[in-house]
Amino acid sequence: MAKKSNSSELKVSKIKEGTVIDHVDAGMALIVLEMLGITGREGTVATLSMNVVSKKTGRKDIVKIENRFLEYTEINQIALISPNATINEIKNFTVVKKFDVQLPEVIVGFPKCINPRCITNAREPQVQTYYVKSVDPLKIRCKYCNTNMDKNDVVKQLTKYSGITK
Repeated sequence: MAKKSNSSELKVSKIKEGTVIDHVDAGMALIVLEMLGITGREGTVATLSMNVVSKKTGRKDIVKIENRFLEYTEINQIALISPNATINEIKNFTVVKKFDVQLPEVIVGFPKCINPRCITNAREPQVQTYYVKSVDPLKIRCKYCNTNMDKNDVVKQLTKYSGITK
């Protein structure tokens, strides 16, 4: 819930339980919500701050999600598009766990390969698997077809059917 203070500053309330994803690359908060399957129609309370001032990076986004804690695979997905993000787990209005996302050397199950002839895009039971070649800038290589992908390719795979454009 947002509150207006005496100054012209907008203050965002703390959450009692849930996750705060801080230091998301500026302009990527909507993509993070898309990755997490949060549309607003399922009843999840989420607060976004986009393009706010950051001492660390100049500009950043912040995503607060009430009553939800992230799975390991979801954290890896966030690391793909925002390698400097920080995850804060909140319980009873207190940060109980805080850590930086870290992209593993191998990513499994996400994203869809951009090569239409890749075996993972056929009707074969192969799960997408990528080797991380570089974190920032992001460079990953498909295990099966050796196609290289970058951050823009990953974002395009996420937004292809969602209506979100970057």
